[in-house]
Amino acid sequence: MQAAPIPTATAPNPLPESFVCDTTRRFVRVTETRADGLVAFDFAIGWPELSVELLLPADAFEEFCATNRVERLAP
Repeated sequence: MQAAPIPTATAPNPLPESFVCDTTRRFVRVTETRADGLVAFDFAIGWPELSVELLLPADAFEEFCATNRVERLAP
């Protein structure tokens, strides 16, 4: 009867760069500027591919972008 091998401690594999989420980066992609003055846009933190859809009046949208120091993405 052989003894089971003893597991050795190894350093965990680093995550691929695509899995690292930098929560200091914020993204906005304008999807529509409506005739009633509302701006429809996607907002993301960390990953631009994972976003929420929001709707704000134009002035509030500009303030939102400045406050969050967003990076604007192409439509």
